[in-house]
Amino acid sequence: MKRDTLSVLQRSALVLDVFPGGTALTLAEVSTRTGLPRSTTHRLLVDLAELGWLSRRGNTFELGMALFELGERVGLKHRLRAAAVPFMQDLFAVTEQTVHLAVRDGHDAVYVEKIHGHIALPLPSQIGGRLPLTCTAVGKALLAPESPTVQDEVLSRPLRRYTPHSITDPKTLARELDAIRRTGIAIEREEAALGGCCLASPVLLAGEPIAALSVSVPTASFKPELLAPAVRTAALALGRALTRNATGAHRVDA
Repeated sequence: MKRDTLSVLQRSALVLDVFPGGTALTLAEVSTRTGLPRSTTHRLLVDLAELGWLSRRGNTFELGMALFELGERVGLKHRLRAAAVPFMQDLFAVTEQTVHLAVRDGHDAVYVEKIHGHIALPLPSQIGGRLPLTCTAVGKALLAPESPTVQDEVLSRPLRRYTPHSITDPKTLARELDAIRRTGIAIEREEAALGGCCLASPVLLAGEPIAALSVSVPTASFKPELLAPAVRTAALALGRALTRNATGAHRVDA
């Protein structure tokens, strides 16, 4: 869609979407990243700051507290996070490594929760952030159980390269998705960021992937055979807990 045909709401969303988490941008940077005229960008930045969706410090802007407050009220995050956190804490206790919970939104994995490990990793993941399904363990775990239609749609587009290890060949990734369906385990070796590897498993509800749990480990100490049982067990247990909750809600409604 051409920039000059966008509505004010669409332009505002475009502006908000270019802000990386925890990073401030100048007017010029926002204008460059959105492709919007400088005057239009300035007007939108000022309006969004007045709403509290952005905060302004001198000549820079960053995401505001009002957006954080809105995000905290999202129903999916509350329900899924409440059920998942105990299992994530168990995974962290066993591995002492970074644990992620993610869901699928279109062609991306969106991180809903994260427990930081004792060892700092150069991971691009952040709560509320998104990365491609195709170069993350949680993303591949979410994509593998999906319908052929969804998979074909994702694989038909150019696969984004984040590192030299990112898979950009659709046939190679398709074979990997087949293996994930058989084993219930997705592995990512420095495909999203150098220095870190990740192992994930899908969380299924009535056979449908609704989330994925993962553990991220420094490349030098990555041992999939040791992590796989713990991650798979946590994902299966979370799926059973969500199934019980859903069944209980249906009984109450009845």
